[in-house]
Formats: sequence, structure tokens, C-alpha cells
Amino acid sequence: MALFDEMLAGDQVRPPYSRVKAWLDAQNPASLAQKARDAENVFRKTGITFAVYGDADAAERLIPFDIVPRIISGNEWNRLSLGIEQRVMALNAFLDDIYHRQEIVRAGIVPKHLIAHNDAFLPEMIDFRTPGNVYTHIIGVDIVRTGENQFYVLEDNARTPSGVSYMLENREMMMQLFPELFQQVKVRPVETYPQMLRQSLAAVCPPGGNGDNPTIAVLTPGIHNSAYYEHSFLADQMGVHLVEGSDLQVIDDRVAMRTTEGFRPIDVLYRRVDDAFLDPLTFRPDSVLGVAGIMDVYRAGNITIANAPGTGIADDKAIYSYMPEIVEFYTGRKALLENVPTWRCGEADSLKYVLDHLDELVVKEVHGSGGYGMLVGPCASKADIRGQPAAERLRVRREKSAPLLAAIKAWMTDKLATLSKKSELAKAIRYSHNQWEALMLYCEEGRAEISNALAENALRCVSPGRKNFLFAGSDSGGERAAAMYGLIGTCKLNGINPRACLEYVLTHIADHPINRIDELLPWNVAKKLPRQPDPAPSPA
Repeated sequence: MALFDEMLAGDQVRPPYSRVKAWLDAQNPASLAQKARDAENVFRKTGITFAVYGDADAAERLIPFDIVPRIISGNEWNRLSLGIEQRVMALNAFLDDIYHRQEIVRAGIVPKHLIAHNDAFLPEMIDFRTPGNVYTHIIGVDIVRTGENQFYVLEDNARTPSGVSYMLENREMMMQLFPELFQQVKVRPVETYPQMLRQSLAAVCPPGGNGDNPTIAVLTPGIHNSAYYEHSFLADQMGVHLVEGSDLQVIDDRVAMRTTEGFRPIDVLYRRVDDAFLDPLTFRPDSVLGVAGIMDVYRAGNITIANAPGTGIADDKAIYSYMPEIVEFYTGRKALLENVPTWRCGEADSLKYVLDHLDELVVKEVHGSGGYGMLVGPCASKADIRGQPAAERLRVRREKSAPLLAAIKAWMTDKLATLSKKSELAKAIRYSHNQWEALMLYCEEGRAEISNALAENALRCVSPGRKNFLFAGSDSGGERAAAMYGLIGTCKLNGINPRACLEYVLTHIADHPINRIDELLPWNVAKKLPRQPDPAPSPA
């Protein structure tokens, strides 16, 4: 499928880009390249960076700056705005519903186990009315474009969405570098965002606060957080206080911040700290990022927390797959913005499709947030997945596979309660439960392969009959043969010649320390041997 070209439609320039294309054609390419470098230098000196957790290459990155702006026409923006507003209203209604009557669950639209078994669903928020009945004061809706007037929602970020400051800085840099472009093209302003955000936060001041001039603060985890630049930027642009957990204290049923004049009560707290770290008395007791007792103050109605705790359930990857139904349930209209095509791996047919098309898809962890816990199929070869050290394979399996298996088990448990004991599906589920420890072994032992059929598949071509399986002559001989075939199969999976691997192991094993025997396993030996192309599959 051809990719959508933002600027060109065949040989013609798309109307929104007509003036920009003419301006670009008149520019000196070397001058444009130099200005792009100038922008990066300014960002670097100013510290306009963000961190990528788990990225081994760099602790921080510069914000991306494209010298060619992306243009959304006024008509397209109006359509997007309507779709986003509809979606945000539905998400807020969904949160209010699941923490109260759970009508969407009663209606059978969203399965109960997706909520009840989700760590992002906070029992502490049940039956609590948020100030102004608002849960999601700020939402980051990720949009992708596939064609003319074809926009899709990639995901909803309802916890602590990040990134708006980088957009604002990008626009400011563009205006400084190319003022003449903004004189030629009418562009809607974005610099009013911080004041609009402040007005939105002030509008949800709790009843006991100073409604005329509420005290607002941004709660940051600190300078080592990936988005600290944004926290400080927004606090500065809004003209509000930037605080850390150590600056705050609960005094007389209010959350107060330490100032040079003593403690001052806060009315609205724009928190950029995750739920688990918000209150050590309610959530993680080891947290030093939040405020001890803030949840009691919140439930007493003496402070507004934006976004509300527990909003993460709304951007769960599994809940996302139900968003078209959620939007229609709460708004009475079809969703104006579609989801990207999504398959629920808890459903047998969908799981089969995903496994058969893994190299075309992105697999996301059900309870993950943002970009965590993803497997990008087109960028992850089987060799990349299999050829990792045992510790790394175990980490990835626990991060990606274990949550999926837990969700499958939860679904089976719920399903079993609705089935006749004599049904074939009930028998299959009970069998899976009885074998669950064995099924989960590869999530507990990084040296184990996901499939235990490597040796069996290798044997089939030479042992077609049941009696021939005894060809080894004894039980111990069969065990040794199985181990040998398993080793050979693992060598093939890691793209190395089995004979070369065995020769290397037999040459070095006599002098190798027994407590470092893992170093002689195929995926470690592979680094010392030339790779061979993947072999053709053996006949079944």
C-alpha cells in the first residue's frame, strides 16, 4: 500500500501546501539545512529535550524539528476538533460511569474483567465525585493520517499526557527562523495554550478553595523525569508554582506548599506524577515523589487533582479496542474518528490472525501506557527475539508475554463460570488451568524456548511410526537424544551451524567454569561463530 504524501497528490501540490511549496522552491537548500542545525543548537543549549526510558543509546534526545511544516487545513481541523471533543466527552463519561453505576458493563458492552482486573482501576475512586465532575482535564489523543481526510486515533493518553510544550517550542522556533513564511500563510496561533490550560484548571477549583484567584501548582517528580522540561515550561508560562513532593505537606485537611512566608494551601494540583507514586499512605508506601495524605484531602473535596487518579483505565490498550462502542454508548452517535484496525488477542480468531501476521503489526501490552511494552512486528525479526541472552529474553517475556497470558487466564476463569461442566470448551479451559504452570515456564526461565516441539519436529522426519520413537534403545538414551535434538534446533533458531556450535562447546567445555555454563548456550556461542542463513523448514 502506498504511503500518503502530505504535500503532493500525484504530480499536483495539495491545496493546503500550495504557498508553502512555492516558498520552499524559492529557498536555498544549504540555507535551509543550516537553519535546521541552528534550531537544534538552540534546543540543545536551552535544554529542550526529552528522555526515552529503556533507551540504551542516549539518556536524552532533542525534540524532533522538521524544517518542512505539516499543514492541516481549516476544514480538516474543524473535523478533527469535533471528533476529538466527542471522544474526550465519551472518555470522561466512561470514567464517571465505571467508578459509579457501571452501566456500560451492565449493558454488556465492555467486559467486567477488563476493568476489575486492571491495576489502573482504583477502588479508592469508587463513588467519589470529582470537582466539576471532570476526570480528564488534559487528554493527549494521538492521531495518524492515512489519506485525504482520513484520520485515525492511534491511542488515548488520559493519565499524564506529555508533549505539548515541544509543539509550542517548535512553533516558536519556526516563527523565528522563517518570519516571512508566516506573513504569507495564515496560521492559527498556539501560544495561547498555557493560559487556556490555566483557565481550565482554575475552572475546577474545589468549593472550599479561592475561586476568584485559585492557587495552582504543577507537581513534578523532579529534574530526572523524562518530561521535566515540559513541567517547568508550563509552570512558567502559566505563571503558577512548580513543586515536588518534598515541597508539600498536609496541614489542617489542606495540601500546602512551603514558601518563604510559610505554608500556603493549594487549590488545584496539575500533577505529572503517576498514580502509584501520588500518595504513599494510599498507594506505594516507598514513594517519595508524592504527598502523604493527599488522597484523604482529595476525597474530602479540599483540592482538585488534574488529571484525577484512576484515569489510566480509560487509555488501557484493551479498553481502546472498545472505543467506537464507548463513544456511541455515551454520546448516542457513531464515533467521528475511527480507531486503527485492532485485534484483541484474548479472542481466539484475533490471536490467530495476530500470530500469522506478526511481521505486519504492532503488539501492545494490555495494561501498558504510552509506548511501553510494545513489540513492533516489522522491526523485530525472529532472530532479534530469539537470539538474546537468557536474562534479556526473560525480561522481555515478563514484560510482553506474562500480562497477555494473565489476561487470557482471567478471561478463561470468567468464561468457565458461564459454561456447562460437560461442554468441550469447559474441558479445554480446565485442561489449560491444570497445565498452567508448564505453560508459564518460559516466562520464568529465560533459557527455555517458547515451543517445546523443537526436538519432536526434528524427529518426525525420521520416526514416522509410534514404535520407532523407541529407537534410542533406552529411556536414558531417549533423554540424551531429545537433549541433542533440542540443542540442534536451538542452534538453527539462532542462525548458527549446529556442528560448528557443538565443536566450539566440546572444545571449551572441559576448562569452562561450571557456574558459567550458560555462556556455552547457543545464543551466547552465536556471537563467536559465523551466522548461516535460516534453513528451510523440515517436512512435518
